[in-house]
Amino acid sequence: MKVANVTMRKRIFIVIVGVTVMFLAMIFRLGYIQLWTGQDLANKAEDSWRKNIPFTASRGEILDRNGIPLAYNVSSPTVMVVPAQIKDAPSTAKQLAFILNMNEEKLLQMITKRQLIVKLQPEGRKITLEKANEIKELNLSGVTVAEDNQRYYPYTNLASHVLGFTGIDNQGLTGLELYYDEFLQGSSGSVSFLSDARGKEMPGSSQQYTEPRDGLNLRLTLDKHIQTIVERELDEAMITHRPDHVLAIAMDPNNGEILAMASRPDYEPSQYQEYDIEVINRNLPIWMTYEPGSTFKIITIAAAIEEQKVNLKTETFFDPGYIEVAGARPRCWKRGGHGSQTFLEVVQNSCNPGFVVLGQRLGKESLFEYIQNFGFGKKTGIDMKGEENGILFNLENVGPVELATTSFGQGVSVTPIQQIAAVSAAINGGKLYQPQIADAWIHPETGKVVEEIDKKLIREVISEETSSEVRDTLEHVVAEGTGRNAFVDGYRVGGKTGTAQKVVNGRYSPTEHIVSFVGFAPADDPQIVIYIAVDNPKGLQFGGLIAAPIVQNILQDTLPYMGVEPRQEQIEKKYIYGDTPLVEVPDLMGRSKQEIYEMLSSNFTLSTYGVGSTIINQAPKPGTKVQRGSSIKVYLSNHIEEEHDHAHD
Repeated sequence: MKVANVTMRKRIFIVIVGVTVMFLAMIFRLGYIQLWTGQDLANKAEDSWRKNIPFTASRGEILDRNGIPLAYNVSSPTVMVVPAQIKDAPSTAKQLAFILNMNEEKLLQMITKRQLIVKLQPEGRKITLEKANEIKELNLSGVTVAEDNQRYYPYTNLASHVLGFTGIDNQGLTGLELYYDEFLQGSSGSVSFLSDARGKEMPGSSQQYTEPRDGLNLRLTLDKHIQTIVERELDEAMITHRPDHVLAIAMDPNNGEILAMASRPDYEPSQYQEYDIEVINRNLPIWMTYEPGSTFKIITIAAAIEEQKVNLKTETFFDPGYIEVAGARPRCWKRGGHGSQTFLEVVQNSCNPGFVVLGQRLGKESLFEYIQNFGFGKKTGIDMKGEENGILFNLENVGPVELATTSFGQGVSVTPIQQIAAVSAAINGGKLYQPQIADAWIHPETGKVVEEIDKKLIREVISEETSSEVRDTLEHVVAEGTGRNAFVDGYRVGGKTGTAQKVVNGRYSPTEHIVSFVGFAPADDPQIVIYIAVDNPKGLQFGGLIAAPIVQNILQDTLPYMGVEPRQEQIEKKYIYGDTPLVEVPDLMGRSKQEIYEMLSSNFTLSTYGVGSTIINQAPKPGTKVQRGSSIKVYLSNHIEEEHDHAHD
């Protein structure tokens, strides 16, 4: 009996001790939670109760090199509802449906969903300020008009493929909008409130506002004025020549900055849904690959000069119209050939057999090393998505025929951006730069530069001396050779034509060509280089006839804008049968209509404006050289005569 009592007392003691230990542990735990982790747990609980209504950050603007906005934001609010906070759903649906032009039944279903926050999309997304104010004035419970914005492109389709566009949530989808999306987008803010398990706002709770952080502004190397000139000429080319495509790039050859880039067909970024996906997704200047034709000869001539394989002015070459190479006969574009000519004339005449000889003198290892050093066969690294590599022969597969065709630009595949980067290196002193469109990041509020984007020199490919000779040679091409239609009076212009057969279904098409021209000025100190390619123009298909005049028009307007002064020293243009010579515009100011008709003779046509008998203004200005047959606009008035008569009295 005593043993049982002792055992019982031990058990009771153990239970009491255990309970005491548990009680003390609970007190310790509660104290620990209260004193050490209580605030943290309270914050976590509040976070679980707190619900957020997002406020979109303002996307960074995209500016041209002079600070002109090319893409920015306009306020366009978005309607959101918190279903648990709506007191009278049918009435709310009816009032909102009227303002938003939505189906009332559909809207009622949306605002009674078992969700925390519902966006009334698409009709309630990015609405006008007028509609937003109407909804705010209704003061409906559970309905919030959140700050939002949408992208606006003030110049409609200008630089559309470069800029790209954004989606419904302000996310970049193509172009620079996509490439630099992370920095342009910024970070969103919010308005938050405390809610119970059903989503209803807790009484007495306060709202918290987290301000959005706007994205940085992006300044480009692009020049809006030059871009406008280039796109004007592309539009004109589409009308005049009716090609499949036409594209253009303008670059500063001294640092790789892109001054303009465009192609046709194009699209309006704000209406991108209305265009074919192939149009909006293909930025042709960096995506399109094709055989370059004779513009590629610039690389062959640069390599031959650098390796001292030719003296352009003293060595001669006889061209019968073809050349025998391992059983093949690469032909010259001129039936019957050019006969005896210096190698400078080989370049001026774009004579294929002459370039085959230069390729043979270089040898395949040397020629292909230069081609690769000039950047062909791999991406340039331009800051845009969608760039292609181009295609070169594998060196082990290059035989005598492949060497011959490569030397004059056939059998290789390049992109326009590779072409202009390589030509820039050939004429700027021999330095290959990575093409670049972004210039700097700007703080959206202070306007101060946050980060300059450095220009990247890839390598030196030829010497300054070789580059100088290449410039001089290409200036002769424009003044005396196949590039005469790019000649600009008063400016030293260099350049090279290109006409390449298109490959259709694995074979060269006899009727479809890509014609091109690359030109630069001033030839002794290049400030701009322009590349134009026209895909399958209708009618005559020669780079000198179609692409060269486009470059001429761009240079005529761009060089004065850039502050490049005209000079008298330039190689005189050589005229051949069919060319229209340049004539100097006479000074017509102060003369009568009768006098000027006698002065103009057959050199000009006349367009008169105003009423009177005396010329008070004229365009073009006196001394300007224009093509014979051009029109002179004169402005008439009697003002001078009236002043003279008054003085006589």
